[in-house]
Amino acid sequence: MIIVYSTFPNEESAIEVGKKLLERRLIACFNVFELRSGYRWEGKIVEDREWAIIFKTTEEKESTLYEEIKKLHPYEVPAIFTLRIENVLPEYLIWLKKEVEDPQ
Repeated sequence: MIIVYSTFPNEESAIEVGKKLLERRLIACFNVFELRSGYRWEGKIVEDREWAIIFKTTEEKESTLYEEIKKLHPYEVPAIFTLRIENVLPEYLIWLKKEVEDPQ
């Protein structure tokens, strides 16, 4: 199982991207939550509120998912990274794989 993490400037844009990726069957589900971020941007230290999103998918969908997130993302340089999850409840993994399959 693959988890792809990213941050968005607001809840609406995060959910909008999540729904589009669900419709395209690139992810089985997503989770969105608010957080406070600190980072350096254009030489200044910035503190900001952002919305994090976790996309759950398979290794087979990973590269296509990355490309779609980049296309849909509102940030100039979005944080997008993958976590590979090895220990997954087998029943959950079966469900996840079924959800990202292309319908016959």
